[in-house]
Parts: sequence; structure tokens; C-alpha cells
Amino acid sequence: MRNLKFTIEYNGAKFFGWQKQNGKRTVQGELERCFYELTKERVSFEGSGRTDKGVHAFGQVASVVCENKIPLKNIKTALNNLLPSDVRIVKVENAEESFHARFSSKRKTYIYIVQVGGSRSALECDTIGFFPYDVDLQKMKEAGEMLVGKHNFKAFCSADTSVKNFEREIYSFNISKRGRKIKFEICGNGFLYNMVRIIVGTLLDIGRGKLDKNCIRDAFLTEKRSILGKTMEPNGLYLKKVEY
Repeated sequence: MRNLKFTIEYNGAKFFGWQKQNGKRTVQGELERCFYELTKERVSFEGSGRTDKGVHAFGQVASVVCENKIPLKNIKTALNNLLPSDVRIVKVENAEESFHARFSSKRKTYIYIVQVGGSRSALECDTIGFFPYDVDLQKMKEAGEMLVGKHNFKAFCSADTSVKNFEREIYSFNISKRGRKIKFEICGNGFLYNMVRIIVGTLLDIGRGKLDKNCIRDAFLTEKRSILGKTMEPNGLYLKKVEY
């Protein structure tokens, strides 16, 4: 047996997320289908996390325990020939027996790209978010600084989450703007369900003047989702990298 570490890139627009689901097209499902076609082995691609429907990845990581002895380079080439064009294997590596893509991860970095104001591009509707108002970038940066550190992020996740522990640590948070496009980049030890999308929606509402930046501090204390901004659409979200 050997344990393989896969780094995977995908455009999530036509997927029902990462996790395999009966009757639905998913990233995990496509990977396992093509791996079986190549090796005749039934394996599980254990992802570092479950990206939602419409979410993309530059650097999703998955671990696979398998028996075949195909050289790593050949696995990468053969799988990329079998996979649909919206999924690509970036790298295949041998991993320690104890490695698990989800449980071994130390930090993750996400980015969210959004167009603010103007008319929405038909060509980018699946790959970036859209916010119809102009925003004050400085206000957003000041609010974003309040997120760095260890906090109770219960207010920043969807109500249907099953987790019990809501404390997460954010290591860095950066916002940059080019033309009408704003990029948010956030690195932390883990993220709750819809956490990044709620953070982005909140900061955009702060930037347009609908919310005050102190709503972030109040949300940490009160755990009230209702005092924060909207949950942004999934298509602007990318899993950039996972670190171990």
C-alpha cells in the first residue's frame, strides 16, 4: 500500500461541490471515477475540506491510499487525460503513511474576488462575485484587521453547521483593488461553513456604509449572525492553498 498526496485545481461552476453525492456531478466523484478507469482500484479521495457548489480551487489537496505501483508522473499525465477539462491534477507526491489531507492540515488560504459597481460581466459571472455598490477600501481594510487573531466566529457561519467549536485563528487578512475588482485573501487554521463568504459580505457592507466596523467586535461577543452582512455568492471563492 502507498499513500499519495494530490494537489488539484478545478473550476467549480459546473460541480455540486467537492463531496461525492448520488446522481450529482462532484469533483471527488470525477476523480474517483477516473482513478478507477486508470487503475481498476476503488479508492477515496480524502479532501482537505469540502468546497461548496460553485466554489473553485487552485490548490485543493487530497490523500489517496492505494495499491498500484504506477509511477507518479504517469498517474498525473494519465488522470489529466481522463479528467474533464474543468479539473486538473497539479501535482502527485508520495506521502507518509500517517498523512491525511484533512486532519494533517495546519493552515488554509482562501481568496475571494468580487467586482464592485458597474455592470456585471457576462463572461465572468461564474468566476467572480458581484457587488453593485461602490465601496470605501480603507474602511474595509480597517475592519479586516479586526479579524486577525483567535476569535469566536460563531456569528460568521451558517446556522446549519454541525461543529461544536467555533474558535478559529486568522493569521493574515489582505485586501487589494484593481479597477473595479477587489481581492480578499485570508489565511487561517480553519474555516467554518460559509465563513469566508460572510466575512466578505460584511466587509463590503461596511465599505458601502451600511454597517459600522464595530459590528465585527459585537459579533464576536454576541454570536449573532443577524448583525453581519450578506453571505456572498460562491462563484468568487477560491481555495488557494493548504499547508501542512
